[in-house]
Amino acid sequence: MDYIVRAMAAGDRIRAFACTTKELTEYARRVHNTTPVTTAALGRLMAGGLMMGTMLKGEDELITLRIQGEGPARGALVTANSKGEIKGYVNNPDVNIPLRPDGKLDVGNAFGAGILSVIKDLGLKEPYVGQTILQTGEVAEDLTYYFATSEQIPSCVGLGVLVDKDYSVKQAGGFIIQLMPFADEETIDKLEDNIKKISSVTSMLDSGMNPEQMLEAVLGDMDLTITDTIPAKFACNCSKERFTKGLVSIGTKELKEMIDDNKPINVNCHFCNANYEFTVEELKNILIMAKK
Repeated sequence: MDYIVRAMAAGDRIRAFACTTKELTEYARRVHNTTPVTTAALGRLMAGGLMMGTMLKGEDELITLRIQGEGPARGALVTANSKGEIKGYVNNPDVNIPLRPDGKLDVGNAFGAGILSVIKDLGLKEPYVGQTILQTGEVAEDLTYYFATSEQIPSCVGLGVLVDKDYSVKQAGGFIIQLMPFADEETIDKLEDNIKKISSVTSMLDSGMNPEQMLEAVLGDMDLTITDTIPAKFACNCSKERFTKGLVSIGTKELKEMIDDNKPINVNCHFCNANYEFTVEELKNILIMAKK
């Protein structure tokens, strides 16, 4: 089962998050028919987005992570809430590029140079938007840089997706460790020393470790306390009703042109790849709604 844990350590001088996301990443792989490198790219972004979603306070608040890149994948987008629900897609899922010299999937070059945007919809008139230049395109380092520059929170982000020989997702997940403003030098030095000793996220997960054990590996000697466990899943809220409202908003001229074609139209959801068909009669009813 996919889930996220939240924790505190070092006398509340550190807050931490960890997750396992194998099932939801595999679901996204099947839905979007991603290649190994775009599976890793989207999977890392979803793991990061899930943990950042649990940092939100309100049930109706949303966070969106968007990468816009110059590489062949062209970017990706994920949206998460505080309840462990996420949806996402990669702009071009059909990307095959050589492995990195170390034999790992080259997510950095799949995304290429670009921008990371973090959009928080907190129920206010305007959402909060933070943007940073991609540092590596490998996602974890980019989120670490975002936290440091846009939110002024020293953080360590680890994300990983292990793709099996049959291209299915073998392991996926990650962690985020953050220093609170009152963290002292002793705490900082200890954390840095611990992080140097751990293996990669995929290595830890593939060895059988769960999110709690990953945090134990990093913070076990720093008074680690697990405070919460949240189930995680890929969840899309698309529906024919929502797309109907979208068609109403495009305007009467475009709707009339669709009706004049005298053919049904198909609308696709980018997030879950669901298709919705609208007959000519349904389009006529939508036109009536648009005129009101």
